[in-house]
Parts: sequence; structure tokens; C-alpha cells
Amino acid sequence: MTKENDEKDGGMTRRQFIGAAAVTAASVAMGGLGTNASAADTLTLPALPYPANALEPLITANTIGFHYGKHHKAYVDNIVKLTAGTALAGQSLEKIFIATAGVADKAAIFNNSAQAWNHAFYWNSLRPKGGGAPSDALKKAIDASFGSLDACKAELTTAATSQFGSGWAWLVKAGDKLKVVKTANADNPLTQGLHPLLTLDVWEHAYYLDYQNRRADYVAAILTDLVNWEFAAANLANA
Repeated sequence: MTKENDEKDGGMTRRQFIGAAAVTAASVAMGGLGTNASAADTLTLPALPYPANALEPLITANTIGFHYGKHHKAYVDNIVKLTAGTALAGQSLEKIFIATAGVADKAAIFNNSAQAWNHAFYWNSLRPKGGGAPSDALKKAIDASFGSLDACKAELTTAATSQFGSGWAWLVKAGDKLKVVKTANADNPLTQGLHPLLTLDVWEHAYYLDYQNRRADYVAAILTDLVNWEFAAANLANA
């Protein structure tokens, strides 16, 4: 397993990681984080939009326990500590990571704020019994930009499986078109002027307990049965 450097305060040894108990998340409505990018913009750990076991067997409660209860929580805890007493205290996550993107002495602030935002956005990019066909408006935009839904999913698959090391694959709105981009580590398309519609987390902690090194199987499971096209459609409408 690779070492994930920007989780220093919340990191675990391999033995701790395997031996820890999974967190149980409360069942809440999909509206728990809202239906647009800004809904992820909170300096507190948002509730999951479904129970921890709701994505099983494709993503287990064990993985959710570590991913949400350890990694995501650590990013939130870290950014609160890192911004306390500074001009960034109380700012939204989006404002914090955009202000600190590319600033060498603010790398820890950028990494933790962007990762807190990315993870909240990721949870809403998934839903139990997801997949299927997008809404008419989103499907029209996908067809205009990629030719077909299958072509869009193929580009997302390529981006997610070809990202070297840790990172993210995103469906975004870029001007009048949709496109697929990938970002490394904590990077976020908002820093490039793009509007995220949904994301796939390809950090190892997102899939390793369930899929080991089979990242492609994890990606296929999301795009077939877990992807939340309703969330993407709402973000497109608000872009």
C-alpha cells in the first residue's frame, strides 16, 4: 500500500488500518449534503447521504468506515486546526483551497481543504442502486459532448484507471461542453475554472480493502451500479 503523505495527522499504520473497527454512519436523506458543489463546502464532517452499508457488496461498510470515518474526518479536523487564528478561519472550503492552490507554504492547507471538499462531493456522486440512464437534460449534454453515454463512461474509466498514483476522475462542465478530466492527489477542477458534476475517488483507501489492486473492477462497479446521475444532473443545472 502506498503512503499517503497529506494525511499525516490522521494517518494509520497498516496494522492499525486493517485492525480498526468500521464506523457506523446514520441513515440520512440524499439531501444531507445537498445537490450541488457548494453543498460539500463545510468545515465540519457532513453526514453520509446513506447508511454505511448501503453500497454493499460493491463498496463495503468496512471500507466506508475507514474512508469516511478516518480519512475524510482527518482532512476536516486538520483544516480546522490549520486555519484556526488565520485570515482563512471560517472561510468556505472552496475559498480556502482556491486561495491556497499553488502556494508553496500553504500546501498543507490546500491539501486538507481540497480533500475535505472532494470527499464530500464523492459521497454524493454515489448512491445505492445507482447507474442506469441519466435524466433527459444530462443525457442530451453527454450525447452532444461524447457521442453517447457509453463513450462518456469509457472516458471516465480511462481517466480513473490511468491516473498514476492517487487522485480523482471527474465529469465536468467546461464552457458549453462536458468533458472528463483527472487530477492528482488533492487537486480539484474548480482551480482550473471547471464545474465538477461528479467524481470517482481513485486513492487506494477508496477501494483497497474491497478490491486490492483491481482498481478497474472498482471503477466498473461505480459506473455500472453506483454512479449518481441525479447528482450530476443537479450540478449541471446549477453550473
